[in-house]
Amino acid sequence: MFVSTRSSGALSVAALLQQLSQQLGTRFADVTVEGELAGFTRAASGHYYFSLKDADGAPALIRSALFRRSAAQLRFAPQDGQRVRCRGRIALYEPRGDLQFVAELMEPAGQGALYEQFLRLKAQLEAEGVFDTARKRPLPAFPKRIAIVTSLGAAALHDVVTALARRAPQLQAIVVPSLVQGAEAPAQLCAALAQAQRLDGVEVILLVRGGGSLEDLWAFNDPLLVRAVAGSRLPVVCGVGHETDVTLCDLAADLRAPTPTAAAELVAPAREELLAGLQHLRQRLRQGLMRRLDQQGQRLDRAALRLARPAQALTRERRRVQLLQERLQGAAQRRLLLEPQRLLRWQERLPARVHERLAAEHQRLARLAAQLQALAPQRVLARGFAWLDDGAGRALTQAAQLKPGQRVRAQLQDGHALLDVASVEQGQGRPS
Repeated sequence: MFVSTRSSGALSVAALLQQLSQQLGTRFADVTVEGELAGFTRAASGHYYFSLKDADGAPALIRSALFRRSAAQLRFAPQDGQRVRCRGRIALYEPRGDLQFVAELMEPAGQGALYEQFLRLKAQLEAEGVFDTARKRPLPAFPKRIAIVTSLGAAALHDVVTALARRAPQLQAIVVPSLVQGAEAPAQLCAALAQAQRLDGVEVILLVRGGGSLEDLWAFNDPLLVRAVAGSRLPVVCGVGHETDVTLCDLAADLRAPTPTAAAELVAPAREELLAGLQHLRQRLRQGLMRRLDQQGQRLDRAALRLARPAQALTRERRRVQLLQERLQGAAQRRLLLEPQRLLRWQERLPARVHERLAAEHQRLARLAAQLQALAPQRVLARGFAWLDDGAGRALTQAAQLKPGQRVRAQLQDGHALLDVASVEQGQGRPS
């Protein structure tokens, strides 16, 4: 017990806090608390600072810390909203009088809580479009160099290397080591992915690790790592855990493999199968070539048979030319015989045709003469019409050209007369 230095017997603030700290340290030296992480931060010193909220929704919260030595032992990556179980002690931070829980051990509070967090992260990343199938790329059919991101001590690496050696010994594989479990694993995996993308000639990245519990595989659900997988400039094949294990990296990768071995098989086509395919193509090519050679050989034989008897071909061509000459001479003779007869027929028909044409033209000329005679001026004057002009030969055809007292000349059928205009009447009007 501390003795107060004040005359009134009252405790100083430091003394009170020290007594409270001693009481709490004695009463709550080993406490296990279960709650939900909030305000989780990683300090540069390696310490973790966070708050524990009541997981059942009660308005209760206690500030907490997990120091570097204990944080290095974690086998999962703590996240806000995650339900955890912490073992430690209650302490009083005397400079501020704050009550805090100093954790020595932290672990997820059951599979159900982790799965709920998995579903929340999946929904969040899906809303960001991280899992969109439209951005997924096909793998190269025959890659020459790949990168493998995994732990050097993992059994998954041995499985992948064995599968590649069996299926595609010509394929060059570069291992980019990283932790695959624990709190530091997500950051190291992100760095390893970035390093793999910078390697010369690498065409595909394999992100693999062996099986384990949901807690063991939790690093592959880290949002930063999932976004890094989705944003990789190279295709990523993710083979994490067993066939029943599904991580968010599996959903974000260009191709998901059920196991690390399956990832190696997907990226490297089997050498034996390729050789068998080449052998099949070789046989087909050989058969096609033999058929073509046989066809050309038969064609050559036929040509050789024709060339072996040139006299026969020459005789055939001579006969053909002779036949054409005979046909030409016959056609010319027939034409010469027919032309005089044709000319004679035309001579016989020509006078009759000329006579018919002259008769037709005479009739046509008579009709035109009759039409012209009917239109002659003498015929018009004979019907009682007269031709008027102004004495100078200009025809007068309208009343408007006349005026009283004007002398006009009238041409009749048998002579002409000079007339004086007494009056002029236009249309139905009065004489002027």
